[in-house]
Amino acid sequence: MSKQDSSYKVGMSAFGSIFFIFGFATTFIVTLSAPIKEIFGLSEFGAQLLASAFFIAYPIMSIPTGKLIDRIGYKSTVIAGLILMALGSFIYIPASKIPSFPIYLLGTFVLATGVVFLQVAANPYVTAIGPEKSASSRLNLTQALNSIATMIAPWLISVAIFRGLAPESADYARQAADRVPMPFIFMGIGVILVALILMSIKLPVISSEKKEKKSILQYPHVLLGALAIFMYVGAEVGNAGLIVNYLKKSLGMTGEEASTYAAIYWGGAMVGRFFGSFMFSGITLTKKITYALPVLLLALVSGAFVTSWNWNIGVIFLIVATLNFLIMQIGTGNAARTLAIFALVAAGLDLITTFSTGHIALWTVISIGLFNSIMFPNIFALAVKDLDSGELSTASGVINTMIFGGAIIPPIMGSIADNAGYTWAFLVPAICYIYILFYALKGAHIRKLA
Repeated sequence: MSKQDSSYKVGMSAFGSIFFIFGFATTFIVTLSAPIKEIFGLSEFGAQLLASAFFIAYPIMSIPTGKLIDRIGYKSTVIAGLILMALGSFIYIPASKIPSFPIYLLGTFVLATGVVFLQVAANPYVTAIGPEKSASSRLNLTQALNSIATMIAPWLISVAIFRGLAPESADYARQAADRVPMPFIFMGIGVILVALILMSIKLPVISSEKKEKKSILQYPHVLLGALAIFMYVGAEVGNAGLIVNYLKKSLGMTGEEASTYAAIYWGGAMVGRFFGSFMFSGITLTKKITYALPVLLLALVSGAFVTSWNWNIGVIFLIVATLNFLIMQIGTGNAARTLAIFALVAAGLDLITTFSTGHIALWTVISIGLFNSIMFPNIFALAVKDLDSGELSTASGVINTMIFGGAIIPPIMGSIADNAGYTWAFLVPAICYIYILFYALKGAHIRKLA
């Protein structure tokens, strides 16, 4: 093995773990809105402010983080982000002991600032570490690792917080609050250990020297891509944030049971991103089918696992995952074409959720996760296409700023749910996906301002 290959593998392995960490943290916060609603007796709008406290860190910190990368490098920025994540995690201890919703929001913002450091550094690093033609494939692979964590987080909430709690209990809120800190304590300790490991290893260096080119603001495909990220994150988080309470209200599920279905929603993103990791790599169809088989097996097992080994659910999830893989073939490995198809399907699933009920609506809203899967890496890869290494960190800062769609769309959906009912709230993400369809078909191909 050459020194260059070894360095590449070290870099990809290290940043694969980083994607896992911030994926877990993000999804845990999004799903935590359901128990927080119960603990403090909040409206759906109020509960979704937890997601707002998390995602508002992106417009505040993303561009400064891009500049910080230029100053201290990718590795030091990631280590700083891990330390901030640990600090935010430990703030949840006093927040739960009091309990205090404002302190929950503070801890969430501090933790989110750490996640912003990680994400702004990780995406351009993975894009730049190898050939441009396989950038989308690498991003889908690391996003798949991210999605393993996003499936674990809702399941952990169902087990660590909801399991054994009786909603009719007089001290239900107090018991739920007492259960919140433990997962965050483990998270805080875990990220500190990862930071110590990163300090001890040498990563490949990606140059961030500025070159004489136009401002990022003069690249329409970057700006339109940033708006697509706003829409995508808002839709993904908005759908996920309402799933637990929507299923509790519409199908009479317990919080524990509804959280397991939220895990399947995020598990769909995991499965779809594993598909994406080889669908955009240029390998033959035979190899794609060969690689797809273990991913389909993963869908079967993971769907059964999070529902306490309900193999009927596992089989349904397997069937939906198979349909996702077949639909992905229509994209023929083209990032923009596949993004357009997935955005169209996701919009349709949200609309079906709005105008249907029962188990049809259950599986349409859960299946959206599969079609969210390749959106972020494909939008990001399209948005930074044709930029040089010196422009990557700045573009990443601009694009990641727009992740604050996760701070705006969920409260809007929560307000609609409070006033008109949960089903009507799903019209909002459908509109977001329609914009992503436009970006894939037109916006990503605009290279110069008129």
